[in-house]
Amino acid sequence: MAIKPVVLALSRSGEAVAHKVAGVLGASVHGREGRVDKADAFFANALDHVRDLFAAGVPVVGVCASGILIRAVAPLLMDKTSEPPVVSVSDDGAVVIPLLGGHRGANRLAAQIADALGAVAAVTTAGDVALGVALDEPPAGWTLVNPADAKGAMASLLAGTGATVTGEADWLADLPQGEGLRISCGTAHHTDLGEDHLQFAPQVLTLGVGCARNCDPEELMLLVLSTLDEAKVAPEAIHSVNTITLKADEPAIIELAKALGVPMRLFEADVLDAETPRLENPSDVVFAEVGTHGVSEAAALAQGGADATLLVAKRKTANATCAVALSPAPLTELKGRARGRLSVVGIGPGQAAWRTPEVSKLVAEAEELVGYGLYIDLLGPLAIGKERSDFPLGGEEARCRYALEQAGKGKNVALVCSGDAGIYAMGALVFELLDRTEAELGVSDAAHRVEVVCSPGVSALQGAAARAGAPLGHDFCTISLSDLLTPRDDILRRLKAAAEGDFVIAFYNPVSKTRRTLLAEARDILLQHRPADTPVMLASSLGRPEEYVRYRRLDALEVDEVDMLTVVLIGSSNSRLAQLGEGPRMFTPRGYARKIDGDLSGV
Repeated sequence: MAIKPVVLALSRSGEAVAHKVAGVLGASVHGREGRVDKADAFFANALDHVRDLFAAGVPVVGVCASGILIRAVAPLLMDKTSEPPVVSVSDDGAVVIPLLGGHRGANRLAAQIADALGAVAAVTTAGDVALGVALDEPPAGWTLVNPADAKGAMASLLAGTGATVTGEADWLADLPQGEGLRISCGTAHHTDLGEDHLQFAPQVLTLGVGCARNCDPEELMLLVLSTLDEAKVAPEAIHSVNTITLKADEPAIIELAKALGVPMRLFEADVLDAETPRLENPSDVVFAEVGTHGVSEAAALAQGGADATLLVAKRKTANATCAVALSPAPLTELKGRARGRLSVVGIGPGQAAWRTPEVSKLVAEAEELVGYGLYIDLLGPLAIGKERSDFPLGGEEARCRYALEQAGKGKNVALVCSGDAGIYAMGALVFELLDRTEAELGVSDAAHRVEVVCSPGVSALQGAAARAGAPLGHDFCTISLSDLLTPRDDILRRLKAAAEGDFVIAFYNPVSKTRRTLLAEARDILLQHRPADTPVMLASSLGRPEEYVRYRRLDALEVDEVDMLTVVLIGSSNSRLAQLGEGPRMFTPRGYARKIDGDLSGV
């Protein structure tokens, strides 16, 4: 489990147990407001909170009745291979039940908690109960080469056929003996695998690679596969793909690690050069270029550790090199550092229900959160326990630069924006910094090599439109009325064009304490092109408890009603404000009635 579990305390009767469990797991405690005295974070609604955590991929341990957790996550259940573990613990700490994700960590969590509490772990998965082992969840440092065959193999074992185990794997020592199933434990490549023959590969191989800039990914992949084939070892025995930090953004190496399904790890040149005495092919030419006498051999050995030896010395093609090191025991930790990732995320207007599961997952995975403090606060419990760097309004470039440089150190960073990160937010500035040269005050080489992920959020425009009804049913545009970044003349020119084009218009940044005139000018320009009774929606603090929505006529729009937290939606000449059963609803017809009439006239 890459993400730490969260322990939930729903009542004072289970509060002490929750804190004890959290101490065992190194996790934080989230407590129900008014029901728990002490917690790292508090929540108002248990069902909503569990759903938010589960959707974000966070393992949940609830000190509460199992039914609460079941009702919370039931609407979200789709794919058991990707859903996080869910475990319930009784208030008295006597019973621990893995409810979901038994073979994705829940059974291990339950056993760990039960051992600490002196409790009973009510494990119900058949293999664990009857055989004491789950063939589809080998221990850390091992990989099941043919996972699709595990279900049939387990059924065979449960039917009493027994198994013959070859190779060293203490964790399989208690399996019943028999001829029905063969289990091979080792790095050798087998071609006869199936439901009657499983292979578990110990992750004792570390792969080191290097390549010319923009090497064809297929060239590197074919080199690695042919090298493994020559050595007669299974790719599943590879623990990691390793290289020099200069290659952090090399597409061929990134694709290789993804194809093999293992982490890519990076080492500085001086760390690799320290491996020179162990290299079979040290090179002064390579040292002159990158500061180390070898990349592929040195990277494989650096990851493998002091006891590793070269199984395959450097192999090369015109543009790529690779080497394989062998460790005496399965590797369960990672040396070096990750590539670094910056997730540019939009969290919507503020409420968790409008935050996408993808954004929640990226936030949950992040080591550090960067952003305007209010936006990070709106994440609520998802931000608890994470390193955070708050920046004030007006510090946008410093905020983006800092986030990129932190990711350049190998960290997983989330840059938190309200609404959608690509709409009047930090997304464009991140790419602008990456596009600048050093002379143009861009970012460091390390920051240029990070992975940048952008995830959409519900924009204020969309939130306001949903509250109104359907004002964006036809052509629309957005215009920022802030002249801090856009010249005033450009704003006026766009206003006139949008007015003449009869677009529905959403105004962002409509006013500030010192900027009060442009909204009034925009109103007057629009009144020259559309009726005085054109509907206008003012939506303030969308998605937050203080949300305030009201409607005005265009000729009655007053600047003093608007602030920086307000989105102003101005209808086109065709937009309407209808009084319906649930109150006023604003919409803009697209012309379907004319289309239907036209179709009928042709009958």
